[in-house]
Amino acid sequence: MIDSERLSRVFVELADTLVSDFDVVEFMTTLADRCVELLGADEAGVVLADEQGILRSVASSNETARLLELFEIQNQEGPCLDCYRTGEQLLNQFLVTPDQWPVFGPEARRLGFTVVHALPMRLRGRVIGAVNVFGSSAAELDPIDIEVGQALADVATVGLLQERTIREARILNEQLQGALTSRVVIEQAKGVLAERLKVELDVAFTLLREHARRNSQRLSLVAAALVEGRLAAGELTQRS
Repeated sequence: MIDSERLSRVFVELADTLVSDFDVVEFMTTLADRCVELLGADEAGVVLADEQGILRSVASSNETARLLELFEIQNQEGPCLDCYRTGEQLLNQFLVTPDQWPVFGPEARRLGFTVVHALPMRLRGRVIGAVNVFGSSAAELDPIDIEVGQALADVATVGLLQERTIREARILNEQLQGALTSRVVIEQAKGVLAERLKVELDVAFTLLREHARRNSQRLSLVAAALVEGRLAAGELTQRS
């Protein structure tokens, strides 16, 4: 059973976008993390549409989820694409039917997943992306889980759109494009850090996020500093 007090704190966390250093990638990563935590899933990821309506992977709870989302987008097949195109939920989709996502399904099973869900990020008739939720067990999302998951996606969508509206100098498409640009720099920084510290990409990303939080800096700025040589890899392992 989901703890109501914890759930309330998560909703407040996702609604709090009116900050001066708002970071879309960090915000969407938090959404993915909370979906994993509250829905009992293994991994989750978030895709957003760019100014041309093309889905891009923006955040994930784990490197495996990110790679699977990239695979899904590259092959134009899978739950998040169907969810985004229709604006409807895809729930408890067990990857056992041969003709269901014939390209995506086998790849997801190869990575250890047996069930997938997709929740639209929508406000009224506008769909800006989708949340992918992946599981490796046979457990289904029950009605309460589904309600909570969609509420998380809805609150994050409202927060994201609200932040764009208040900042009149920016429009939504510019901010989403900025998130995608930031994602490229972050991926470069993950690779640099993984190589220099001899760690996995997931570990590298965690170190980047923790350093950004400890120093109250935007994740994308920390990543850029590392890539440009203004931040040493060793500094990210210093926890004090």
